Amino acid sequence: MVALALYYAAVASFSASSYTTFHLNATVLTFSVTTETVSACGAGKTVTVTESLYASSTFPTAQTHTAKEGGPYDNPYNSVPLPYHWPGKPSNGEKYAPPKPTPPYPYGGSAVEYYDAPAWIPKGFHKLISSVPTWKQNGGSKWGEIDCPHLPITGLPGGPIYPSPTVKPHYPTYSANSTSSVYPTEHRNSTVISPTGTVSLTIESPTGTSTPVDKDCPAMPDTGITRTYEFHVAYQTIAPDGVTRNGLTVNGQFPGPLVEANWGDWILLKVRNDLTNEGTALHAHGLFQQATPWYDGVPAVAQCPLVPNNGSLDMLFRADRYGTSWWHSHYSAQYSGGAHGPMVIYGPRHQEYDIDIGPILLEDWFHKDYFSLVNDTMNGNFPPSNNNLINGKMQYPCPNTTLPCSPNAGISKFKFKSGKKHLLRLINSGAEATQKFSIDGHKLTVIAQDFVPIEPYTTNVVTLGIAQRSDVIVEAIGKSGDAYWMRSQLGTQRCTLNDGISPNAMAAVYYEDADTNSVPNTTSDVTAAQLAICKNDPLEQTIPLCKIPVETPATIQQIDLTFESNGTNFLWFVNGNSFRGDYNSPVLLKVKDNDFDFKPNWNVFNFGTNSSVRIHLINHGLAGGHPMHLHGHDFSILAEGFGPYNSTNSPITRPSNPSRRDVHILQNALDANTPSYMILQYNQDNPGVWPLHCHLAWHVSGGLFLNALERPGEVGAMDFDRDVAEGCGEWGKWTAAGNTLNQIDSGL
Repeated sequence: MVALALYYAAVASFSASSYTTFHLNATVLTFSVTTETVSACGAGKTVTVTESLYASSTFPTAQTHTAKEGGPYDNPYNSVPLPYHWPGKPSNGEKYAPPKPTPPYPYGGSAVEYYDAPAWIPKGFHKLISSVPTWKQNGGSKWGEIDCPHLPITGLPGGPIYPSPTVKPHYPTYSANSTSSVYPTEHRNSTVISPTGTVSLTIESPTGTSTPVDKDCPAMPDTGITRTYEFHVAYQTIAPDGVTRNGLTVNGQFPGPLVEANWGDWILLKVRNDLTNEGTALHAHGLFQQATPWYDGVPAVAQCPLVPNNGSLDMLFRADRYGTSWWHSHYSAQYSGGAHGPMVIYGPRHQEYDIDIGPILLEDWFHKDYFSLVNDTMNGNFPPSNNNLINGKMQYPCPNTTLPCSPNAGISKFKFKSGKKHLLRLINSGAEATQKFSIDGHKLTVIAQDFVPIEPYTTNVVTLGIAQRSDVIVEAIGKSGDAYWMRSQLGTQRCTLNDGISPNAMAAVYYEDADTNSVPNTTSDVTAAQLAICKNDPLEQTIPLCKIPVETPATIQQIDLTFESNGTNFLWFVNGNSFRGDYNSPVLLKVKDNDFDFKPNWNVFNFGTNSSVRIHLINHGLAGGHPMHLHGHDFSILAEGFGPYNSTNSPITRPSNPSRRDVHILQNALDANTPSYMILQYNQDNPGVWPLHCHLAWHVSGGLFLNALERPGEVGAMDFDRDVAEGCGEWGKWTAAGNTLNQIDSGL
């Protein structure tokens, strides 16, 4: 906290005609006036493309980095003590950590009376005019800008033409090769999206005979197209909420560029590491990576990290799912510092809508750099979040920080058309928080969860754990000139760990002819009880359109998760072992070499050639729920609840067609004697080594991670791309050359 006297003087100078920004710390107050020309969404400057308006444009050279991880900016907030130490260090023989603490500060902090909530607009200003240029707030990213283009309803050029969802017969025929996993050796048909914004496209029609497919369970088409993206991961200072901090960007953007493709395309992701003293690796969340498990993007599992200073890896994989997802770094907690972005795979539409608004990323935000946050986590000091963002933007009551801070930094803005149906692609891309998304006065019709289309249901609030996605249709019930608040509120009780000052991300929805700088005055109907529910919607309510009955499993595995002392710190344990990866010895590459000498803390569960696996996940921890994610698969959620599980007290929910997705929230234990449980099942139809882990950044850092080894004999028979082995050779040389690897957490 800082003194408010200088802040009061600055507020008095605000006016609608001449907007002034300021940087505030304990002793220094400086003024500057900033302007900016808004350009195409997702680009650093306006670019002309023949296919996609979301191509990355020019990106800055990596800034000089000499001191701390996360960026060149000397971040004084890193040394500010937290208001509590949780869970603290084990003392007096403690085995288990205490429950999460409550937020330490009141809403708005000490300056609440000098701002208008909920968007923290300085008193007397009454306008949503951004004081921070986009290049400073979000780098080259334009997500959340009012003129951000909508996504194409019919997908990208070169894809199949799908009928309207109102048409009941089967889809038209597809190629007989639609389910092929043949790995392409040439890129004859290629869309190239380069850092300079140039785009080229050539298309060959798929060949072969074709057969009709079911409307609700369509087969993947063979498009014959590869789409190429070049991504550079770098340090950069950013100010998403007006608070300047060290960050990580991709192509100079936070959030990063959109990866988009049609279902059945191939994606060539050319990753370059411009970080100067640490590795990186990017993961395309939710794609199966069938026949390409070495491109799953998880260091210590599927690959070695990319070496600093221009290490590279070209990853070629199939767009084998359709819907909404995201990509992110899987190296330590880098994605919590900004190394992530949206991914959209266009496919059949199962419900009608008129406008595809595009991705809406929701994330808790921290004013420390990611490495400091991980260091705190591994030393008994889990960090509370400081803010909450929608598409990388929010505002902050500046006197609550010692960092340079600009009030009215800018929030995300969206345009709605009266009477039209709008598709919103919601993504929880945060580090720790459960998000509660709503739009005042509007109903949300949920049509897909993760990559799974479901029978539509309507609600006033959508719950998203970390890494979960929901596609929702919003019918525009407003009239010309109206403005509404869009909200993403952090779940209360033990759903999240935040400092209490700014837990509610705000954005503005403007109808035609509205003043797009005006402040909405709408109210939310989301109740306190709804905010306190730390779980997904009931399994009975989430019904996949493609019906897959649950079968008797070939094998069953119980996995107990505990949060307890290792004698020095509190860590997460999986059946008694806390995960710690070895960047120099990826598990998948060992399996390829027929080497099954796994260290206990790699948490490898070898399920062999079993056709299916049922896992009983039992959570004994009181530190919050776990959004559990399985790579390489969707899984069916058969049951969830509290206490000792058996099929009598918790029978399978809808065994003819159970709920299915790739992330589901395993609830917090009720108390020390009453664990929670979740029963999941999946088919072993994808040889590889597939992580199953909590997607909370701090829980993964603390060891809540395991590897499911699937059909190891077939892994050994695969023809791995040599660049993965070459990358491990480069990483081995880098570490052997005396470079100090500061791996303070699990590595993932």
